[in-house]
Amino acid sequence: MSGAFVIAHETVIEWFVQRARPYIFTTASPPAVAHAVSASLALIASDEGDQRRAHLRSLIDITRGMLKRTRWTPVDSLTAVQPLIIGGNEETLALAAALDEHRMWVPAIRPPTVPAGTSRLRISLSAGHSLDDLARLDEALATLSRLP
Repeated sequence: MSGAFVIAHETVIEWFVQRARPYIFTTASPPAVAHAVSASLALIASDEGDQRRAHLRSLIDITRGMLKRTRWTPVDSLTAVQPLIIGGNEETLALAAALDEHRMWVPAIRPPTVPAGTSRLRISLSAGHSLDDLARLDEALATLSRLP
């Protein structure tokens, strides 16, 4: 277990404070978290990690080019997050819902998170995405771009 709180009578809480000090005052992460971090660092440093990063960079480049062909405004981002500014809240929500119908999760980001009039779709890429995934997104955005 990691993180918790107790809601109890004052006497019970005082008992925990006095009798369960090793549990209450521990700050160590669980062993499973330490193992997951260790395995992640090993993957990052491996040839497979290099391949995943190269694949992700390729996906980012392809997506940047693809978004420039839509009627909306892409943000010039070199990261795995590719914002596509739509403008109004309603249109942004409608596009996010339409992409959801195409089985793509592309959340709408709206004020107050972003300035009014700059609502956007947040396209998040990962090394787990494929070129086929991008082709599906491209096709969906092209179709939606033609709608009034």
